[in-house]
Amino acid sequence: MIKITDITKSFGHLQVLKGIDLEIGDGEVVSIVGPSGAGKTTLLQIMGTLDKADSGTVEINGTDVTKLSRNKLSDFRNKHIGFVFQFHQLLPEFTAEENIMLPALIGGIKKSEAQQRCKELLEFLNLSERAKHKPAELSGGEKQRIAVARALINNPAVVFADEPSGSLDTKNKQELHQLFFALREKYGQTFVIVTHDEELASITDRTIHIIDGKIC
Repeated sequence: MIKITDITKSFGHLQVLKGIDLEIGDGEVVSIVGPSGAGKTTLLQIMGTLDKADSGTVEINGTDVTKLSRNKLSDFRNKHIGFVFQFHQLLPEFTAEENIMLPALIGGIKKSEAQQRCKELLEFLNLSERAKHKPAELSGGEKQRIAVARALINNPAVVFADEPSGSLDTKNKQELHQLFFALREKYGQTFVIVTHDEELASITDRTIHIIDGKIC
């Protein structure tokens, strides 16, 4: 599913990633842990094509994304990758339904098809009654589940999540953690999750430890 080879990344004179090699299998739920500043989020952003490495390669489903042009990379990201961030990043002027559908519409999917996919996801997440609500009218847990639905709307091969439960209370954290596994069971996605949450890391299929820019 994902294969990264000899990834390095520096910001000025600070080398954040120091030759990372990693493979993640299809359908795995993998956590990436380590102290602040270890390079976890940088690695996630490079794997997710949001940032570029200084050297090395990133392959997703057999495609070396480091060789794609800007337009092709954007199209690949839209079709094959989903993202969930710590602070949901929903557009405040749009309803839950509109936020979820946006990546599908950007990707050229017919509105009727996007609406049907959105409906299925909302039903699975028990949020059907919140479809027409705007983010300000949703709880923290509901916002994050809407963000998860948005990440899944294009049925991506992999979902990258950066501290997805970091802003949630204990109850909503536990529900979100279990949701990842329920989604993997139903839709078969691979999940790569950067987290400081020991509980979440302990229940993932595999935990990757990064210290000082290296996997240990």
